[in-house]
Amino acid sequence: MQKRQRYVAIILLVVFAVIAVSGCAPDPSAYKPIDREHAGIWDKYLVLPLSDLLDWFKSFLGNYGWSILIVTFLVRLVIFPLTWKQQKSTKAMQELQPQLMKIREKYKNNQQKMQEETMKLFQANNVNPMAGCLPLLVQFPILIAFYQAIMKNPHIAGSSFLYMKLGEPDPYFILPLLAALTTYLQFIATGAGDNPQMKIMIWIMPVMIFFLAYQFPAALSLYWVYGNIFTILQYVLILKPRKGNVTQEGTAR
Repeated sequence: MQKRQRYVAIILLVVFAVIAVSGCAPDPSAYKPIDREHAGIWDKYLVLPLSDLLDWFKSFLGNYGWSILIVTFLVRLVIFPLTWKQQKSTKAMQELQPQLMKIREKYKNNQQKMQEETMKLFQANNVNPMAGCLPLLVQFPILIAFYQAIMKNPHIAGSSFLYMKLGEPDPYFILPLLAALTTYLQFIATGAGDNPQMKIMIWIMPVMIFFLAYQFPAALSLYWVYGNIFTILQYVLILKPRKGNVTQEGTAR
């Protein structure tokens, strides 16, 4: 029952995020450049800075496609602490699996007691089973702001990168497929599949991302693909070696 409740909570959060993103993007033609003098809090402190940052990097990189790459790298640096926390939570959940199995077997006929003992185990080990979803959920407001920064900036929306126009969906579906694939690979590379609370997300998120990327501007899909690649590289080059060193030190002691 507890696992089912967590799955429902995750699905509801994802659905809410999709509705929020879709609700902010009903019709690209409806977007007009932001009036800086009368900009609201959202536009002033999130959309405009993103738009200006993309313009600034494009001024010496020569293309918004490369500008999006740099801004994506900066965004990933900002949320790196959340990514690190996600990996710690995933690792902790893996280590607790034998004890969780014992609790489920021992109290399989008493759901309330099972939930109480499970929560005690989590609290005793300072583990939050939902922490693995946090970096994903934090990125949705950034996605919304990124979308608006693209569509409200005529220079970005009208520019091209490789074979695509950044203000329009990828006509060949290459980016949506890459966005879905790299999302899946991100889950696998970071070991999320070993966390029972995250297994359902391995299949839901790639499908959801594909349908978002299918109808959203190519610039947004490009941001997501870049971001997934950065996350995978972060784990392979930084997080995984660091966890290995910590494990070796603990064994030596």
